[in-house]
Amino acid sequence: MGYSYTRYYKHLVLEKMENAFRPGDPVLELAAKGKEVPHSHEGKLDHNRWIARPEQEKIDAIVRGDEKGRYHLIIGEKGTGKSSMLIEAMSKIDGEGVAMFEAHADPEILRIRLGKALDFEFHEDNIGSLFSIRGPRDASALLDIERAFNKMEKVALKRRKEVGRPLILIINSAHLIRDDEDGLDMLELIQQRAEQWAASNLATVIINSDKYWVYERLKRHATRMEVTQVGDLPKSRAIQALRNYRRKYWHEETPHSILEEVYDKIGGRLTFLNRVAKAEDMLGMCNHICEMEKTWFLNQCWILGAEMDDDVMDQQKYASSAMVLANALYKRYLEMDRKYDPEHGHILPEIPLHEARYIMTRADFIRQHHDLSLFAIDSKAMVRADSVPMMRAFIEICEQEGFEKYLDATLERIGDIESLGRTKELTFKDLWDGGKYRITTRDRKGNVEREVEMVTVEGKKDDDDDDD
Repeated sequence: MGYSYTRYYKHLVLEKMENAFRPGDPVLELAAKGKEVPHSHEGKLDHNRWIARPEQEKIDAIVRGDEKGRYHLIIGEKGTGKSSMLIEAMSKIDGEGVAMFEAHADPEILRIRLGKALDFEFHEDNIGSLFSIRGPRDASALLDIERAFNKMEKVALKRRKEVGRPLILIINSAHLIRDDEDGLDMLELIQQRAEQWAASNLATVIINSDKYWVYERLKRHATRMEVTQVGDLPKSRAIQALRNYRRKYWHEETPHSILEEVYDKIGGRLTFLNRVAKAEDMLGMCNHICEMEKTWFLNQCWILGAEMDDDVMDQQKYASSAMVLANALYKRYLEMDRKYDPEHGHILPEIPLHEARYIMTRADFIRQHHDLSLFAIDSKAMVRADSVPMMRAFIEICEQEGFEKYLDATLERIGDIESLGRTKELTFKDLWDGGKYRITTRDRKGNVEREVEMVTVEGKKDDDDDDD
């Protein structure tokens, strides 16, 4: 009886996981509503409301299973439409052969989300103990995820024989995985499976991330990884998207001059365009977005000048390095021959990552600034302002009268505080009545390099002392 139950349970686990990859996945419906992906009455995507991005065709081919032998990293700033493209591609095939889940910093929560996407209970629903059959031992989240991948591999093998296309596993918001030992072990496990499945055409893993550090970690061991950079919409597509959004929310035809003015203020970031289109006063919302981005930057990185207290020096090192880089981007912007293209739109100044670290005189701070969405780092390791409104903030701040002197004063004050911290004071005592000290310096071999002798001398009368 126990043996029969075990055989039945193993069959049930695979059947449930196969069902997770069949059409009509409820996870897709929830994600589509959350991302506001519209559907027509026939269940097909209403493309008239949306602007197809240049990368959409490629994403569609990957999700359909036409692109084989690779796994993919989709990288770009938040709000550029990466998740929406993936959900749209899933909608076109009704989620057949695709599973998608959101990453999380806690490995246990990530384990649960993966299990939900694959319809896998990690043997927690096993009742083999009724037959005195010992179930799987308690394990870490990492080991449970490995077990889920083992089951998924069996489903993929069966699908390859029957359908001839790989399964698609989408890991959204991979940057939420912590950059610590546990998080790196998680990424390594995912990458190992992605490499193996890509080589055998069993499954295609798509990793979606907002942050550059995920690319740095995966690059170390990547052989079959393909990177897709997703940026802001070019001007023509951004204006068309804004026009379609406006029709959707307000049922109006907005004059082209207003749409161009909106683009000039906020660029082609989809999340900004969506917020502006929902507002009654579009230009007022544009100004609000720009002001909020400037306020965010100042709240995180404003400098305190020459009068700052030495207790805040560590924070001011972090803040002043951001201001130095913002000022460098501003100067690069002034030197550019073309700041705006009639077809493409805004051209933001950018600096190579290694040069940005040299400008900041620190290699570690740029990562923290990137995590706060102050600066963007693309897959080519180029650093620029995170968005058009953020670049506008840099320009407004750096154009303030006396800004460079204020920045220099802050840097000088930081240097003075560091110099005081590195200065050691030696006090010599008991040198009276003929006392003396001799200081000898030696090299590594013990040879004397120099000697300094300190002795007391009789006091001398200064020329300007009174003769009384």
